[in-house]
Amino acid sequence: MGFRVINGKLYEVGNFPQYNNVNKERISNNTKESFKAILEKEIQSKDSFKISNHAAERIKDIELDDGDMKKINEGINLAEEKGSKNSVLLYKDIALVASIENRTIITAVQKERTKENIFTNIDSVVIL
Repeated sequence: MGFRVINGKLYEVGNFPQYNNVNKERISNNTKESFKAILEKEIQSKDSFKISNHAAERIKDIELDDGDMKKINEGINLAEEKGSKNSVLLYKDIALVASIENRTIITAVQKERTKENIFTNIDSVVIL
């Protein structure tokens, strides 16, 4: 008589455990749901970004409408497509320092304050 090892267990030849189709369907359904959730999250992440408290404080005097926010989001998407990690987005009279990986505007500098400023730890500039 012969034996086989399956998943670390010893079975006699011809005496294999029965295949359980119900577990596969349950696992498959959970995988589909989690994939769907991950996909929706990824799609939504392309349509939004965060503004840090520091950046919000600096740009509170500037009125940005939905069109401006969409344009800034497009700039973040462009930088992400090119593989940027940290970028400066030049939009209207504002320089926005953004973490592309986290989709977050870290700080903002208005045109009047940009003189004699140095932006460090950036790997790209996006001009909008």
